[in-house]
Amino acid sequence: MADSKAKVLEVIHPGRANVPKTELKDKLAKMYDVKEPNCIIVFKFRTHFGGGKSTGFGLIYDSVDAAKKFEPKYRLIRNGLATKVGKSRKQIKERKNRSKKIRGVKKTKADAAGKKK
Repeated sequence: MADSKAKVLEVIHPGRANVPKTELKDKLAKMYDVKEPNCIIVFKFRTHFGGGKSTGFGLIYDSVDAAKKFEPKYRLIRNGLATKVGKSRKQIKERKNRSKKIRGVKKTKADAAGKKK
């Protein structure tokens, strides 16, 4: 991925439980001269035993479009770059059970019919 830089982040935060991701994004934006903080995505932070130190990952993209192209949907939703499609649990289960009754190519047609409702 030429459009991004990957960083392993070690955050030392004595006296604090953890550091908000927004604060980390702002700090990274200043360190790497990134104009748009939405181009930075931080994730997988784990606090070490005893506290005071956390480790995680950060990806710095060249543009928001590059971030939308390469990032998984759930991370885009977390960072406010995409919206979650709201489907109820019952709808998902009904669709699954409809597709269990059909075999082969017709299964995709049944799923498409389920989506229309």
